[in-house]
Amino acid sequence: MSNDNQTAIDAINVVGKSFEAFKETNDLRLKEIEAKGQADPLLDAKLAKIELDLGKAQDAADAAVLQSKRRDRFVTDAAGNEVDLEAKAARFGAELEAATGRKPEFMNAEGATAYDMAMKSLLRANFDKDMLSDVERKTLSSGQDSAGGYYVYPDMSGRVVAKVFETSAMRAYASTQSIGTNELCGYYDNEEVGFGWVSEMEARPASGTPASGKWSIPVHEMYAMPDASQTVLDDALVDLESWLNGKIADKFARAENASFVSGNGVGKPKGFLAYPNGTDLTNSIAQVDTGANGAFAAAPNGGDALITALYDLKAQYKASANWFMNRTTSALTRKLKDSDGAYLWAPGIAAGQPASLLGYPVASFEDMPNPATGSLSIAVGDMRSAYQIVDRIGVRMLRDPYTAKPRVQFYATKRTGGDMINGEALRVINFKA
Repeated sequence: MSNDNQTAIDAINVVGKSFEAFKETNDLRLKEIEAKGQADPLLDAKLAKIELDLGKAQDAADAAVLQSKRRDRFVTDAAGNEVDLEAKAARFGAELEAATGRKPEFMNAEGATAYDMAMKSLLRANFDKDMLSDVERKTLSSGQDSAGGYYVYPDMSGRVVAKVFETSAMRAYASTQSIGTNELCGYYDNEEVGFGWVSEMEARPASGTPASGKWSIPVHEMYAMPDASQTVLDDALVDLESWLNGKIADKFARAENASFVSGNGVGKPKGFLAYPNGTDLTNSIAQVDTGANGAFAAAPNGGDALITALYDLKAQYKASANWFMNRTTSALTRKLKDSDGAYLWAPGIAAGQPASLLGYPVASFEDMPNPATGSLSIAVGDMRSAYQIVDRIGVRMLRDPYTAKPRVQFYATKRTGGDMINGEALRVINFKA
């Protein structure tokens, strides 16, 4: 058994034991409040300690869930097909041709290897030191665009994108599509097709035709600009490529995660929380109020909003539904009970299985807001049907040894878009009366 699997199993065991202790302590606390009007401070302190331990263990368990969802170098497009994120030499050559207008003749396996070696030399070299050989300079020239940057060679570009996929929780649940243009377009139906019952010889009048519309998701540019001292770059023991991959991917993942959840769509993806309350397929998402400002309604009705939101979903979306919330909100939901006194939240029982709420998995989305008056802190539904992420394959990089001397900056850009395409596949909980 691998260390990762054992860590996940250990985390699941801790979550299970901690939750049992949590239920026992919280039940005692509720009884004291009912009998005395307040709980023993020592009991509150004990419960807070249990919640802290439970939260840490749940974080480790959630990481194991994401690990099980990762597909190394692959994501699934809207049609259910696997898409190779690395693109490899042939596809990368097509990208270069589209960007530069020149067909790179070397983009076979041997050429990609040569580009790899030349790129690594570029990362360490300064042009004024003339550290690149003529062959390396010629090899990289095919990847140079009009802005003086370079398209990161296929393997490195793929690893950056794959690392973003591993880090970004939204990518594990939404639909992801790689494209070669500046936008992804699709169509939707607003209504069902009309029909009627007729006898064998009866006339067939025209039935109602469903209204349809077109959606489009443009890609937006985001950037990262890590820097390193020339001393670090000159140190042959440093794995500069891995360091750069991590820095770029970390920045990209944090930037896009926030936008996929709550971005306003202006120069960035539009998040699903940016849509108003309503039932329009592509312009709104239905909301359910908790009945209390910044909190759940008082017991025994605290979980009513969750039940309403979940069972308001159509069957095809409920079958693939997940709950989406951050740690703070999860801590509140762990205290909710039904009318029979049973807790609505349950820990995962095996590695790779998330905690559940009302029998449906809970996904940790830290970019969702903490509960407050009017906050949209919980969503439930089929995120793959509701939200579409679009990637324009290719990471462009510019090496700048001049602006921040004696440090060298690596200015990397990537084009990504995202938007909701089916609002009826989600429901959002609004923490208001």
